[in-house]
Amino acid sequence: MKPNKNPLWQTNSTERKSYYFYFFGQNMIYNMVAAYLTTFLLLIGVNPIKSASVMLAVKVWDAVNDALFGVIFDKITFKSGKKYIPWLKIACALTPISTIAIFIVPNTPTTSEAFKLAWFAIAYILWDTAYTLCDVPAFGIITAMTSNIEERNTVLSLKGITGGVGSALTTVLVTVLISEHIGLGYGWVAVIVAIVAAATMFPVCYKCEERNKSIDEEQFTVRRMLKYIVSNKYLLIYYIGYIFYSGAQTYNALHLITAYYIFNNTLASLITGTVAALPQLIMALLVPKIIRKMDKTKLFKISVIASIVFSLLLVPDFARNSFVIFTIIFMLRSIPLGIIGVLSFTFTPDCAEYGQYTTGTEAKGITFAIQTFAVKLAAAISGSLGLALLGVFDFKTFDGVDSFEALEAINARAQQTAEALDGLWFTYNAVPIIGLVIALAIWSFYKLNDKDVQVMADYNVGKITREEAERKLSRKY
Repeated sequence: MKPNKNPLWQTNSTERKSYYFYFFGQNMIYNMVAAYLTTFLLLIGVNPIKSASVMLAVKVWDAVNDALFGVIFDKITFKSGKKYIPWLKIACALTPISTIAIFIVPNTPTTSEAFKLAWFAIAYILWDTAYTLCDVPAFGIITAMTSNIEERNTVLSLKGITGGVGSALTTVLVTVLISEHIGLGYGWVAVIVAIVAAATMFPVCYKCEERNKSIDEEQFTVRRMLKYIVSNKYLLIYYIGYIFYSGAQTYNALHLITAYYIFNNTLASLITGTVAALPQLIMALLVPKIIRKMDKTKLFKISVIASIVFSLLLVPDFARNSFVIFTIIFMLRSIPLGIIGVLSFTFTPDCAEYGQYTTGTEAKGITFAIQTFAVKLAAAISGSLGLALLGVFDFKTFDGVDSFEALEAINARAQQTAEALDGLWFTYNAVPIIGLVIALAIWSFYKLNDKDVQVMADYNVGKITREEAERKLSRKY
């Protein structure tokens, strides 16, 4: 086993690699649902507003199961003494299976819309629950792997590379296979994605080590946990902003439909996807180096402002009428968005350390459950918001269609009105700007910095006393 280049790092190369590849598979599954579920529901002929209603209704259960699992996670102690690995083993099996279930909704000319919606609702609830099991321990385990904040930031940033590759592979694979040029059904594509994802996720269950335990281990009640959530102001500030930002990213859910109807070819989304992925992968390599010299919160906010500027350039007709211009602007916007994507989940461990430091409660399960809830809620909002707005603009759906090849056969483009296509363009490009602006306003109240979080982490694992921590902090928390 190769020694660490940084002697202060606590993890080894093997476990870091298994951790990175876990997110390769997890991002494949997440991207399959977040980016293609809306298109799938439109193709199978379900009313957009009804689909949107079901997606949001499922979030009622989501609010319950995430909070419930967070409490269960923080209270259960396994005989092995491990806190995260047992849950990951369960998740690695259930998440791929539930993903397949979503995309095999029966879709024949005789299948009623009510039956389709019922199947989708049940499968989506199962997936939602499984993804909670998949996400919370995966992010929480980093706090047990290492208490070094620089190491955490680096590992969480670099996992963005493999995660990005997983998302990119899903984008290429799904787009090509379900396009009008091949026409493979969503169900078979979901099986392929699930198998690859499971194969890359399972190694983390046997390679990662839980080496750091907190000095305040599992001593709380449900009432104390609720009090902890309310008192962890930076956790709430960050994820309220995140829900507005990510929930308004309707372009993620509508990229295939937009490529087909606006640019006349679903494979156009592969071009924009590729030019977006390259800057994001480069940023995943550069961000760990940048945040060694620049506080990540400052870099994050600057990137949000840059994203707003480039997003505004995508709305006018000159971008809609020229795919080349659209692609260039889309690529430029992907640079700050790539930085945001890399940094997005590096704030959760910081909030966990802050919460423990200020409340005395070690509640990483609840902390990361809120992250999972915010991610899934935002994905559901972006998808349901996109569907609902298309319904408002009278965007037409077709019964018995499960691929773009079938849409080509019925000449679907000619059947959409000009108002429906204008509504699609507005939903794809203008809505995300609103989310970015609101999120930036909320994130302006986030004040944690890396140096202070390292002090808090050192105190939380017993390396320094409370008095030493108070002297080292830059401000009163």
